[in-house]
Amino acid sequence: KNYLKIINIDEDSITPKYLQLANSIIAAIEEGKISKGDLLPSLNDLCIALDISRTTIERAYKELKSRGLVQAIAGKGFFVSNTDIQSPIKILLLFNKLSSHKKIIYDRFISSLEQSNVAIDFYIYNNNFHLFKKILTEKLGSYSKYVLIPSFWEGGENASDLINCIPKDKLILLDKLVDNVDGDYGAVYEDFEKDIFSALEQLVETLRKYESIKIIFPDNTYHSKEILAGFKRFCLKHTFPFEVLNNIQDESIACNSVYISLMEDDLVVLLEKTLSENLKVGKDIGVISYNETPLKKILLDGITTISTDFNLMGEKTAEFVLNNSQEHFAVPFTVTKRNSL
Repeated sequence: KNYLKIINIDEDSITPKYLQLANSIIAAIEEGKISKGDLLPSLNDLCIALDISRTTIERAYKELKSRGLVQAIAGKGFFVSNTDIQSPIKILLLFNKLSSHKKIIYDRFISSLEQSNVAIDFYIYNNNFHLFKKILTEKLGSYSKYVLIPSFWEGGENASDLINCIPKDKLILLDKLVDNVDGDYGAVYEDFEKDIFSALEQLVETLRKYESIKIIFPDNTYHSKEILAGFKRFCLKHTFPFEVLNNIQDESIACNSVYISLMEDDLVVLLEKTLSENLKVGKDIGVISYNETPLKKILLDGITTISTDFNLMGEKTAEFVLNNSQEHFAVPFTVTKRNSL
């Protein structure tokens, strides 16, 4: 058999190569291209043909052995011992990026499915709509479930047209909703306007120590403008002077102000500028950061965060996959007050 035509390794996929190799062989068994009793290529042959490491191929064959599909016979090699396969749920997982909090979502999603019969292809499109469109267009019709985080720097105005091509019983939107996506589909998302408004409401008495609130919201951010709507609604309700900063690099740090940072890079710049001007976080200025990470628990004696429960987001998405759910679930926000306020 020509295994080079059977095995598909996609260099653009974030899915580990050993899983791609194992999944290719499983797919070939399901399609009848590989039969019971067939001898699989040797480790050395695949190393050379696919230009991947021996360890990767060993892991792939070990995965196939653990599923009861392959048996190793000393001195002969690896044989297909079973072709009675329960078809897995094939999932296309498409993330805009793999930040620290997106990794939390990914890890919990994977761990929640590890006892289930699933095959996952994982891609990252770096907030680039054209790459998102290319991947999705090429993969349409090939999966049981499409789990998408739709977030773009630019060009995503027509994303709904593309997403609407996916059968709605196979679609799960993750992290955010998209306008004009019709029909009944699953969604595990953040309610951005409500979440920041509710979070600031919980901190309102502490915020009154300061004269103004400033949110760092770059012009080219992929974050939802619903965040600004919730922020402005809170400030107007409580008569806080406020300002939207598009580039923290160009700003002088103002005493007696609270800064809300959405992006990690902006948080670093904000703290650097604060320290260089001999200002004290939690006294001269307040700092609130989006998205809880372990480092923020200890950075400058603790950074106050408002954050989605990313573990729950990953877990709930896995649940939706397994239950074929077409519900919409808004993941709750949490506020962790620390010494930066």
